[in-house]
Amino acid sequence: MGPWRCLLLLPLLVPAPRAQQHHFMEYVERRLTLLEERISQWHDQSSRYSTELRDFKNQVLGMLEAAEKERETMRSEAENAAVRVDRLEREVDYLETQNPAPPCVEVDETLMEKQVATAKQRKNEKYTKLTDCSDTIASVRAMKILKRFGSTSGLWTKDAAGNSEKIYVFDGTANDTVYVFPRMREFTLFSATRKAARIKLPYPWVGTGHLVYDGHLYYIRQQGSFQVIKFNLANKTVVDSSVFPAEEQIPVFGLSPFTYIEVAADEEGLWAIYATKEDEKNLCLAKLDPTSLDIEQMWDTPCPRENAESAFVVCGALHVVYNTRLPSRSRVQCVFDVSGTLAPEDASLVYFPKRYGSHSSMKYSPRERQIYAWDDGYQIIYRMEMKKKLEV
Repeated sequence: MGPWRCLLLLPLLVPAPRAQQHHFMEYVERRLTLLEERISQWHDQSSRYSTELRDFKNQVLGMLEAAEKERETMRSEAENAAVRVDRLEREVDYLETQNPAPPCVEVDETLMEKQVATAKQRKNEKYTKLTDCSDTIASVRAMKILKRFGSTSGLWTKDAAGNSEKIYVFDGTANDTVYVFPRMREFTLFSATRKAARIKLPYPWVGTGHLVYDGHLYYIRQQGSFQVIKFNLANKTVVDSSVFPAEEQIPVFGLSPFTYIEVAADEEGLWAIYATKEDEKNLCLAKLDPTSLDIEQMWDTPCPRENAESAFVVCGALHVVYNTRLPSRSRVQCVFDVSGTLAPEDASLVYFPKRYGSHSSMKYSPRERQIYAWDDGYQIIYRMEMKKKLEV
């Protein structure tokens, strides 16, 4: 092709890049227009959402203010209700004291004849008192809630005979470790067990019927039959053990099925409270020799197992505490005096203030004249008002 032909085609080729540039600019303008429309839509939606969020925030703030006012009203009503409940409980205590409930002993002619015959037979086997203690419980003088520690069931106590201020804690109904706090102050102030020493027993314990007495721990072990273990707390050794001489034992308290033997202490020494299938309706009582663990004397009491939750001994008289299946107000409703110096009709009907549930253990301290109780995980001290027995 000659040069002159190339010059003729050059004007035809130049407009092509300009046309492409024009189309490209139109495309860019359309994309920018679409982008501006989307930005405008986003701006409108954002403004709408901001308005809705502000309205929702104002609505929530109004609801929170109303809820706070309602909470204050409910708190005030709850405080008023608590005051009324306390007043009602005091009135119920007074009415129950003035109108005692009938003893929960079934009237059975055969059983009464048997008890009379047994009583006549035991006149020649009258218990010989070791001390001149002639007191009995008149009422609960005061109650002090120490704290909440451990499981719903357990036991806490001091040495019932010595002067030690140590606090011994059995957490639960089956374990092998006892917590020891040096004083009441450490036990009350500290929620954890880091301030407590630990005693690991050679055999695990069962139930909540254990006792600390004169530097020794008397606790219950189950290995087929039930054993009472005497453990020296000073040198951490087993001093003695004894198989409890009762066949076919059953839980001693109807409302505490984990306890088969309750070891108790009073001014007279050591006692064991238990129950057997032979007379499964009522409790049995035995006097223990603290040195040899021998049974010195045994009694069949008229106190029923049904609805019993705990028991303790004061001046040779067994006091059985009753409640209901749905925990209500605990009360001493059966008293059995082994020496015969306290007539059943002269025994006071003692009520314990209702607070939480039912007692899994109640340990009487003859030195302090108070009871260490474990109520649904709360540790409570009951200070007792005493009076003299009236001899029959």
